[in-house]
Amino acid sequence: MAVSTKSRQVILMRSPFGEVPVPRKYVPLLRAGSIVLFVVSVIAVWQLIVMIGQYPSFILPTPREVWNELISMLPTASFWGHVATTLIAVLGGLLIGASLAILLGYFIAKSPVVNSLVSPLVVASQAIPIVAIAPLLAIWFGYGITPKIVTSLLIVFFPILVSVVAGIRSVEPNLRDLMRSLQADRWQTFTKLEVPSALPMVLSGLKVGATLAVIGAIVGEFVNSDRGLGFLIKQGNGEYNTARTFAALIALIVMALLMYGSVVLLERKWLAWRK
Repeated sequence: MAVSTKSRQVILMRSPFGEVPVPRKYVPLLRAGSIVLFVVSVIAVWQLIVMIGQYPSFILPTPREVWNELISMLPTASFWGHVATTLIAVLGGLLIGASLAILLGYFIAKSPVVNSLVSPLVVASQAIPIVAIAPLLAIWFGYGITPKIVTSLLIVFFPILVSVVAGIRSVEPNLRDLMRSLQADRWQTFTKLEVPSALPMVLSGLKVGATLAVIGAIVGEFVNSDRGLGFLIKQGNGEYNTARTFAALIALIVMALLMYGSVVLLERKWLAWRK
C-alpha cells in the first residue's frame, strides 16, 4: 500500500536525458519555470541580435521598444476594439467550421457513397491557397466581419473534418458487435460508443483548428479591413513602426495560446474518464 501511495506522488517527466522521477507537487512549478526560461532565452537572443547587427528600430526593434509600445497600447480602447474584432472572427470561424466539419465528417465516415462523392471535392479544395480566396470573399460578402469569419472557417474545416472521420472509423468492430448484441439503437450506439471513441481525435483536431482559426482571421484582415490585429500589423508596416507590428504579433500569440488552452481544458474535463 505504501508503494502504491508513493508511486502516485511521483511522475516520470521526459527530458533530453530520459525520464526523470519528479514529485507531483513540483510538476506545475517545473512547467512554469520551463516556460519562463524559454521566454527569457528568446528575449536574450533577440537583444543580442539587435546589438550585434546594430539594426535601426524600423528594421528590428529591441525587446524594450516592443514592450513600451505594447504597454502604451494596452490602456487604449482602440486596441481592445481591434482585439475584439479579431476574436469575433476567430471564434465565429472556429465554431461554425467545427460544427460543419463534425456533421459532414460523421456522414463521410458512415456512408461510402458520401465518402466517394464528397472526399475528392474536399481534398481538391485544399489545393487552393486561402490567400487567393480571401479577396473573392471580400467581394462576395462585403468588407465587414463576415469574410473574416468565412476565411477562418475555411482554414479550420479540413483538419477537424479529417480528425472526425478518423475518430469515427477508429471504433473497434468488436465493440460495434457488442452494441448490436445488446440491441442498442443508432442513437445509443452514437452516444455510448462512437462519441467517446472519436472524442480524443476530434479534440486533437480542435486544438489544431483553434490555432489555425487565428491565422484565417488575420489573412482576411490583411485583404481589406480597418479594424483588427491584422489591420494593426498592416498599419505598423506601412508606417515603419515595426514595434507596433511586433506588439500586435504578441497579442496574436497570446490569443492563439488562450484558444489552444481552452481546448486543452475541455479535453481534460471531457476525457477525465480515460485516466
